[in-house]
Amino acid sequence: QVQLVESGGGLVQPGGSLKLSCAASTNIFSLPYVNWYRQGPGKEREWLALLTNLGSTNYADSVKGRFTISRDTAKNTVYLRINGLKPEDTAVYYCTAPGGVRGQGTQVTVSS
Repeated sequence: QVQLVESGGGLVQPGGSLKLSCAASTNIFSLPYVNWYRQGPGKEREWLALLTNLGSTNYADSVKGRFTISRDTAKNTVYLRINGLKPEDTAVYYCTAPGGVRGQGTQVTVSS
């Protein structure tokens, strides 16, 4: 069973940046794709970005231009960089892979 572990969240001031990590317990090339999602307080889960094992990316319209998904194949890690953080970005961010695999999430809080 593949495991995913997120990290990199924290408390950030508005306008700041964060780079979240999603470390896989297997070679990420074996995962057809990895998604990033978030769920804010009292909100529905929101899909953010996708990275395929071929390197293709796709983003939700709401985050295009501010969010960037990338990977380090040597570290079996997928990243999500978020620029220009806003209070409404406050949420638990987590990554998923096929087969219902999901990490525990990492909390991002944007506040002054």
